[in-house]
Amino acid sequence: MSRTTTRTDATRRDAIRATTRTNPTGTTVAASDSASCTPSRAARELDLKRAELDLAVHLGRIRTVPDDAGGAGRVSRAEIDRLRAQPGFPEALRTSVRAVGTAEGATLLDVPPTRFTRLARLGLVIPVSFYLNRYRAVVWLYLAEELSHFAADRTNAFLLTGRTPEVLRSQLAAGVDLRPRNWRGRHLGFLLRRAETPWQHAGVLAGFLDPLQVAEIVEDPYERSHLNRFRPGPPAHCAPGTPAAHLVEKIMTAADPDEIEWLTSDLRRTLDEARAGRPAPRPSPERALPHPPKRREAPGDAPPDRPARGLLSRMRRRSA
Repeated sequence: MSRTTTRTDATRRDAIRATTRTNPTGTTVAASDSASCTPSRAARELDLKRAELDLAVHLGRIRTVPDDAGGAGRVSRAEIDRLRAQPGFPEALRTSVRAVGTAEGATLLDVPPTRFTRLARLGLVIPVSFYLNRYRAVVWLYLAEELSHFAADRTNAFLLTGRTPEVLRSQLAAGVDLRPRNWRGRHLGFLLRRAETPWQHAGVLAGFLDPLQVAEIVEDPYERSHLNRFRPGPPAHCAPGTPAAHLVEKIMTAADPDEIEWLTSDLRRTLDEARAGRPAPRPSPERALPHPPKRREAPGDAPPDRPARGLLSRMRRRSA
């Protein structure tokens, strides 16, 4: 092999090393020269699944910066370096965003799954996210870290063993299920923390109300159109109009009267603030079209609205 070929191969290897970095687990990923990277890229560099990174952002464990292209928030290079420098990375970060279902949650609390479900329906443990399985059943997920703290709290011992108190059993018998509402409250808080303007704040609130309720509050169609720009999308990916999409929309929409009253009151207050700061854009009134310039007649031309005069005209009339 010639020296020129050996030197070229060495240069190529140096270039590859300069544009890649290795995770603590040994996985090699490409390094970015930009100040921020996409969520998918950040998940690879932080050794997280994409869903785990989204949940970490939701919980405030990972800070994001706005995307100039209007997409999902990006993760800055400084934030990635900060997280990688923390003790116990990446296991500590991954553990802090570990979400479990009913079976694993019951194991963490050392209770039967049926008792765990009752605790969740009563609002004593709060879901952090959900998804629909292939049978379109809602699967609620809970933070393992929060469940461990709940189990370690001695004041909760009576809830984990023995007979459920009568007042709680009566609520269960009445059909109480606070899982959707508690999830909405948690998700609402996450979205409001990201809202930067009053219109964005109002759009988040409107996203948890029925469209007819929003129309009663925002009667102006231009304001309503502007507000809809900031309504949050559904938390689960479903084809619009499908039964799964309708189920997700139902979970997303406030159902209890006191919850609806609080949201509508806050929406009215936020809209007043938004209107005072920057009114919703409206189409500009149509401007009157300018009159076309008058045609300047050349010498010898007859005006178009008058019959031609002169010798040629008389000759044409005689021939006719």
